Amino acid sequence: MIGIFDSGLGGLTVVRALMERLPGYDMIYFGDTARTPYGTKSRETVIRYSIENTDFLLENGASVIVMACNTASSVATETILNRYSVPVFEVITPAVAQALQVSTGLNLGVIGTRATISSGIYEKKLKIKNKKARVFSSPCPLLVPLVEEGWMNKPETRMIVKKYLHPLKTRQIDTLILGCTHYPLLKKIIQEKAGKRVKIIDSSLAVAGSIKNYVENNPEVNDLLAKKGETRFFVSDITEQFSKTANAILNKNIVLELVKK
Repeated sequence: MIGIFDSGLGGLTVVRALMERLPGYDMIYFGDTARTPYGTKSRETVIRYSIENTDFLLENGASVIVMACNTASSVATETILNRYSVPVFEVITPAVAQALQVSTGLNLGVIGTRATISSGIYEKKLKIKNKKARVFSSPCPLLVPLVEEGWMNKPETRMIVKKYLHPLKTRQIDTLILGCTHYPLLKKIIQEKAGKRVKIIDSSLAVAGSIKNYVENNPEVNDLLAKKGETRFFVSDITEQFSKTANAILNKNIVLELVKK
């Protein structure tokens, strides 16, 4: 079973992408909706949450872990890799590789939570891969709460996205990394405000492609993964709005199961 965790519901974009690329594979999802967003938390707290989330997924049958949270990926990846012996995927490395592949001028923008941006992880990884890369980052702390509240099409959201992207537009970026798995739900607005010439890198699609490639090239791991087409969705808090947002992300009605953290 493939286990996926996120700070809230944004990681369902990774589930959606995995369902498209690995149809029929069993999955278990945990969204920490009671403690979202992670982007405002300290490094130590995010690491602790990530350990708790990973333990929960493994205890419930996961044999592969996907950190579908950029904040957790930016600060907790090393801890999770050192602590567990199962395959672990994070969302940053695949997005970096894809961005460098499609960028025409190596003028790259990154948007994410405050924790992700302040970690400098994207700039570090991009420059390791290509020293000529110019990286401009902008924290967007309001976008996760807006998505969790289902405000994907509100005029206020469009105004906030425009304001957040303005510093990057002045830098004339040619590629923009969505450094949070909530942001693909705002992709149309982000593309509109960034400009048609800017290539948008969706980290949920990038990591799903990376996982598909890994599974196909590691039969010993593939054999461990059940393929009954079953997916369970756990959250640490349930509200009517969370249910509506989850259903909208996956374009179907799903059952959210409550687990106390």
